[in-house]
Amino acid sequence: MSGETHREDAEPPVAPEFGPWLAQASILIVDDEPGIRNFLVKMLRPRCKLICEAADAREASRKLDEQHFDVVILDNVMPGKTGLDWLAEQRAIGFFADVILMTAYADLDTAIGALRIGVIDFVIKPFRSNQLLNAIARCLDRARLERENYVLRHERQLPSRQLYLRDKLLGTSPAIDQVRKTIARVAPLPTSILLTGESGTGKEVAARSIHSLSNRADKLFVPVNCAAIPADMLESELFGHVKGAFTGAGKAREGLFMSAEGGTLFLDEIGELPFHIQSKLLRALEERKVRPVGSEREIPVDARFVFATNVDLEAGAAAGSFRADLYYRINIMQIHLPALREREQDVLELAELFMREISGSLGMPAIAIDGGMRAFLSRYDWPGNIRELRNLIERTVILGEFREDHLKPRAHLGTDSVTLADVERRHILFVLHEAGGDREEAARRLGISRKTIDRKCASWQS
Repeated sequence: MSGETHREDAEPPVAPEFGPWLAQASILIVDDEPGIRNFLVKMLRPRCKLICEAADAREASRKLDEQHFDVVILDNVMPGKTGLDWLAEQRAIGFFADVILMTAYADLDTAIGALRIGVIDFVIKPFRSNQLLNAIARCLDRARLERENYVLRHERQLPSRQLYLRDKLLGTSPAIDQVRKTIARVAPLPTSILLTGESGTGKEVAARSIHSLSNRADKLFVPVNCAAIPADMLESELFGHVKGAFTGAGKAREGLFMSAEGGTLFLDEIGELPFHIQSKLLRALEERKVRPVGSEREIPVDARFVFATNVDLEAGAAAGSFRADLYYRINIMQIHLPALREREQDVLELAELFMREISGSLGMPAIAIDGGMRAFLSRYDWPGNIRELRNLIERTVILGEFREDHLKPRAHLGTDSVTLADVERRHILFVLHEAGGDREEAARRLGISRKTIDRKCASWQS
């Protein structure tokens, strides 16, 4: 029976011998022979989350418009249009899933042509069940690794200040305890969440907590700093692009939306989105589909959305700098992250945590926090919030002592005082030493470019 969809309502059994992702996979079978389709459905339905089938190219195209698939199992010889001709058309208009080609003719020309248009694996008819299951497992592993690598490469391009804290929300103050309770309540739900609060209050930590407590925890958490991506690259980074969509687009690429398939997409500093991207984001949220740059197809996306901002979006919507319809679309459930000055009893716990982590990562001794410094840390108002506290602890570890003037205006410091430039120089040279003099590796650890290190070193030697 063509065009049928087979979805397992109950949790499908895991087949560890074919990898950990098979039970979560959605697969499309494209073959004109009912017997082959029935055989594949019978084999895959107990093992996979979703199985769909199509009897010809036209029906397969319609299925792709309706549903995301992790893998497509494609027969080449079909009436009207071959599988490879259909695949070439789909790749050109925005189709990114892995394809396994079934063929009875394993000639070299067919194999080369198939690889050129994006076939990932082959099975030769007749084939055994294990051959196909192993091919699917390889595709799922490859796609997972590729998405993880893409997300990690994207994260490495962010300023280091966006990456410093990945732990759960810590503290015993009533303010942060209320945040934890709210997160525990909403995390299992599919509802989009807007995190508000000053810069440095831990909004990304809260977003990761939401993801880890949701039923999507085994899928990717994809963080995106909307202010850190150049405006001319933002649409492609978010929604992907097809080959030839613009100068330099030598191959098709999924965007960060598609990388978050099944997982959580965290859009930080949402108020910094350019106005024209706001309209595209609104459509993507409402339709649950994205259109890659240069594509004729809107691709279904299943992701949980968490947004964050340190600006007043409601005021921005009233002033016309932020789309009012987008604001009301994302402001379904709002969680406010309190400033550190509102969490006085948490300051010392966080300071001790940072001291252990930073001294360990730098390989330098921890500095004791004596009674006087504990009192000072507790009464300081922390305009930079958790980020400022963390930076203070890192400077303290590097210098080997606490200095209160690091938290005060520095306009009239004497010539014997340690300046921020001194701290920067010592830290860069220390990391360079730890990297064995390898400037590329030191730049990676510091989150800066190799050219920046070259320029700094040249200025220090002059």
